[in-house]
Amino acid sequence: MLLSAVFLLALGLVTTFSPTELLAASGGTPQIAQTLLVQAAGGLYLGFAILNWMAKDNLIGGIYSRPVAMGNFLHFFAVAMALIKAVIASRQGPTILVLTLCYTLCYVVFAIWFGLVVFTNPLRNKPLRSE
Repeated sequence: MLLSAVFLLALGLVTTFSPTELLAASGGTPQIAQTLLVQAAGGLYLGFAILNWMAKDNLIGGIYSRPVAMGNFLHFFAVAMALIKAVIASRQGPTILVLTLCYTLCYVVFAIWFGLVVFTNPLRNKPLRSE
């Protein structure tokens, strides 16, 4: 949870406070609608970051934190699939391609991680305490 919170915080800060620069670095001329969309995505990243930060001490995957795990799984899985599709169809230069591949790798790792959390028993591998 801590790693995903830090990852999403970094993405959220960049996309919220530097959307024009981010869009310009991707090779286009930023339009107002694109800038607004990137800033809105940044707000979503920041929201998920604070959610994960505040839930970091909970048993994730249990009945009380299952919605947190499902939300994270869906987010990371959906974006990972979109990024994989973008990498396959990419006709960008090598710098953009390498950055996209790194970003995709992070998303795939988090999607697998949250998938394991959602679809396995959180107490199965936890040893029982004897008193």
